Amino acid sequence: MRALPTGTVTFLFTDIEGSTRLVQRLGAAHAEVFAAHAKLLREMISRQGGVEVAERGDGFFFVFSSAIEALRASAGAQRALAQYPWPPGGTVRVRMGLHTGEGILGGDNYIGLAVHRAARIAEAGHGGQVLLSGSTAALARDDLSQDFSLRDLGRYRLKDFPQPEELYQLLISKLQVDFPPPRTQGPASVNLPSPFTSFVGRERELREVQQELAKTRLLTLTGPGGIGKTRLSLQAAAEVASSFHDGVFFVPLAQISDPELLVPAILSSFSLLSKAGDPLSALQDHLRSRQLLLVLDNFEQLLSAARLVSECLQAAPGLKVLATSRAPLHLYGEREYPVPSLGLPSSSTNQTGAAASSEAVALFVARATAARPDFSLTEQNAQAVTEITTRLDGLPLAIELAAARIKVMPPDAILARLSSRLSLLTGGARDLPDRLQTLRGAISWSYDLLEKPVQRLFVRLAVFHGGACLPELESVCRPAAELGVDTLEGLTILVNHSLLKQHQVGDELRFSMLETIHEFAFDLLDQSGELELLRERHSQSFMALAETAAPNFTRTQRRVWLNRLEVDLDNLRSALTRFLVANDPSAALRMVGALWRFWLMRGHLQEGRERATEALRMRGGTASERIGALSAAGGMAYWQTDVEAAQTAFGEAMSMARELGDRKTLALTLYDYGIAFSIAGDLQSAIALVEEGLVVARELDEPGVLGEVLSALGTLHWFAKNVDVAEPLLEEALRVLEGSDQAYVISWALGIRGMLRQWKGDFHGAKDDLRMTMQLFFDDEDLGWVARQLTGYGSLALAEGELERGFRLIGAAEAVRVQSRTFLAVPLELRVAGLVDATARIGKKRAEELMAEGELMQVRDALAYAKEISPSTVSSAASPALSEQTNFVV
Repeated sequence: MRALPTGTVTFLFTDIEGSTRLVQRLGAAHAEVFAAHAKLLREMISRQGGVEVAERGDGFFFVFSSAIEALRASAGAQRALAQYPWPPGGTVRVRMGLHTGEGILGGDNYIGLAVHRAARIAEAGHGGQVLLSGSTAALARDDLSQDFSLRDLGRYRLKDFPQPEELYQLLISKLQVDFPPPRTQGPASVNLPSPFTSFVGRERELREVQQELAKTRLLTLTGPGGIGKTRLSLQAAAEVASSFHDGVFFVPLAQISDPELLVPAILSSFSLLSKAGDPLSALQDHLRSRQLLLVLDNFEQLLSAARLVSECLQAAPGLKVLATSRAPLHLYGEREYPVPSLGLPSSSTNQTGAAASSEAVALFVARATAARPDFSLTEQNAQAVTEITTRLDGLPLAIELAAARIKVMPPDAILARLSSRLSLLTGGARDLPDRLQTLRGAISWSYDLLEKPVQRLFVRLAVFHGGACLPELESVCRPAAELGVDTLEGLTILVNHSLLKQHQVGDELRFSMLETIHEFAFDLLDQSGELELLRERHSQSFMALAETAAPNFTRTQRRVWLNRLEVDLDNLRSALTRFLVANDPSAALRMVGALWRFWLMRGHLQEGRERATEALRMRGGTASERIGALSAAGGMAYWQTDVEAAQTAFGEAMSMARELGDRKTLALTLYDYGIAFSIAGDLQSAIALVEEGLVVARELDEPGVLGEVLSALGTLHWFAKNVDVAEPLLEEALRVLEGSDQAYVISWALGIRGMLRQWKGDFHGAKDDLRMTMQLFFDDEDLGWVARQLTGYGSLALAEGELERGFRLIGAAEAVRVQSRTFLAVPLELRVAGLVDATARIGKKRAEELMAEGELMQVRDALAYAKEISPSTVSSAASPALSEQTNFVV
């Protein structure tokens, strides 16, 4: 036997899953099977330099001087076991656990907590699975081969160890990779509130919610107020708590209306204080390596902050969110579960037992008994209780409020008074919010006090999603022309009656309803006979807004327009969905063409691509409309490096432009098609296409088009390292665009020229170009371009020898790129000049640590760090081309 190594070593424990069942199944033949298993293990362990420490029943204890050798041995052993011709019913499945720590000898064995930790990790696994600790993963990660990789499973509490352990799974090619959660102790913490009442019924819904939660990372329970979303979410969270080893946390949001308070509210559920001015970063840091369930209750008032939930999910792969809301969050990957009413008794039910079997009646009885202990369901009152629950549509809140009246009147009397149910169903428990005590009585009361024209205006406002600004509100509702009421006067009345909220968006007033009020108003709108008319006006109004905004996305005032569309995102979604559902290809194609840059710049790329695909599937639309939508689809595919999709869309657009004979469109589609070839690596074809586009552009009297094509051609020549050709093209582009408001194209040209200057060793000139482009993206929150700018600053820092600074900025850039869902096909080492040399100088491990630090930085902090300035510092040294249009951060 070889000597046992000391110092830092990696321990490996193995055992056979279900060994007792194998013995029972195989009888005496099990000895031969177990011997074969032992031989396979010993051969693979020895081949990788491992040493056998002990054999324990059907398991082994090995040790390695190298973590990567331990992983290779484990992978080889699992492959050998999987390929061995086991007898029928005698397949051996082995679980393995590895941990790296200090190898302390005690005689002919090891002692210390590291040994026990490795054994507990092995116990947590399943047959065929290899689990390893964070320390082993850290040491082996850099040397993994293409045949196996690591999956972060999150933090788990091992038996006898108080602190959770970060566990990883070794993924071995061509072997099983999906296993149940590790067999460990329960979650670290469960802070669900204890309900004051029993959970009645909902067995089917509870099962379905658990099934849906297993399939997704974001599940939203939706439904009107009083349907029981909160109660169902609490029960479901309690049922699945054991699957979340870092806990289940409940965040009540009903009393919060300011989106800025969402993240602090979540932090408070963890008893955490946020970083000064940066609560989101603190939350993401806390969630990043944890496996937990977050229950966000009553999200409907914070839908504008839904993107923060998405950012947390992106930052924390082990996080799941169960939300309750009267409307879905409209986030990518979200699953919606509409919570139904309680099951009602059959209309023919007269018998007491049959009535009691319905969920609605069971809830009534449970709450009535709580209010009056001597109450019971009898043959005399069963019919009345059945009719009460039926007339209340199985709505849990309404049933509970009705049952509370059992203190003062019998079921027959309650039923007789249900004709005035809004006044009857009041007086809920005093510790319940007012909105739940009166159902919708308060809304009805306020509405009844309005004059008829203002009532009609209130009802028409329900067609909007999340409210509207004055221009759209007037064009859709037409208060003065059709209702006989001055717009601002009518809106002021509604605000004074608390039926509307008013706030400022940029230079415009915006009016919106709480979701409960919106639900009430929409019911009336649905009954008014005006719903379809108003939906048509709504769709056309937001089409007009999108098309008005579109040209401004490349100009100096684009932030105003981006913000304007962001606040109406739900209205825009609704309008486009209506065009798609109504099979209106002309409108759908136009809207896709108008919105794509907004989708790109504000991180909605995946959603945009899906909508573009739906629109382009439709038959119809003019050639110009289809070209616009194809160019949009190609542009979004380009930014997600879907080369084939980009080439297909741009190529079709170019062919249609040739047939159409529109020279401006042809110039731009040739440019687009060329760019698509560039990301495929065919620079020769790309340059040829854009050069053809330049010939066409020079025929036009449009500096914006000429400048854009010149900038694109200069970029392609820079990629091809034709520096002497690229530089004059970029200089000409900037001259052509001087004095214009084409900020997007100017910034592109400056950015490429900055890289060119850096390559030539003109660091001062490169800094000037980066400085002049930064403020535009900094202010406009264009995440894709922010990523490019941070990459530029990082590359420049590496070139100047500021290695730590450079790697942090590159890490920050990659984090922003992921956040924006824009991905480039070009590898990082090709996008960042000098990255390979800089990595060799500082060491791969240190480079990765610094990039990881950068990934944790907030965008504003990263931009400030890029220039070592305060984010609010502004320079007057702007480019002549833009000096009158915008200011730039130094």
